[in-house]
Amino acid sequence: MSLTPKSLYRDEGIVLRTQKLGEADRIITVLTRRHGKVRAVAKGVRRTKSKFGSRLEPFSHVDLQLYTGRNLDIVNQAESIRSYGNDVVDDYPAYTAGTAVLETADRLTSEEKEPSLRLFLLVVGALRSLADRTHPAGLVLDAFLLRAMSVAGWEPALSDCARCAEPGPHRHFSVPAGGSVCPACRPTGSAMPNPVTIELLDALLTGEWDLAEASQGTNRREASGLVAALLQWHLERGLRSLALVDRS
Repeated sequence: MSLTPKSLYRDEGIVLRTQKLGEADRIITVLTRRHGKVRAVAKGVRRTKSKFGSRLEPFSHVDLQLYTGRNLDIVNQAESIRSYGNDVVDDYPAYTAGTAVLETADRLTSEEKEPSLRLFLLVVGALRSLADRTHPAGLVLDAFLLRAMSVAGWEPALSDCARCAEPGPHRHFSVPAGGSVCPACRPTGSAMPNPVTIELLDALLTGEWDLAEASQGTNRREASGLVAALLQWHLERGLRSLALVDRS
């Protein structure tokens, strides 16, 4: 099969997941910089003599050359930029947080080949921070989830009322409503999180790491619960990886 300029393309991406295909091949799901989520066949990578099988594992940041297939694209070349898996696999909090980052990115990109540069950069930034131990893994994950929801159009209201925009802060928080709610809009069953927890969520969303890292464990756990509830409400089902995340 000849490769025409139109069918051959190059991009960098993060490998989100893989699955076996036949006896020697693998389907890789990659979030790329310019082409969004791409599913492609990596031929022969499960053979021990494969030239680039190890470069196409989850957590890998790779430079890929692919050509367009009828149903799935085909990986033609793969060069490693950085394998974040090597740096997180031995650290349970970092590994489980990284797994949740990858699953979230996969779930938020339901449409293939829809570019999402902001999400791609968020994933790379989160994995780099986890690998380099820049910040506590749980805070990195929650910051990523909040910002990923913002990219998807689901940024939670953390001050003004989510329903009527009445200036806040407000004491109640409703996941179905999308965040903080005023007394007039408060649905039955709304939570009353500690105001410090809401400040922590705002710090994670805006990148105020000094404030975030000064937070207490009780506030971090409460914040994580709210973030997970918001994300899973929008996705309409749970994420398997979130149940494994170390929140100690």
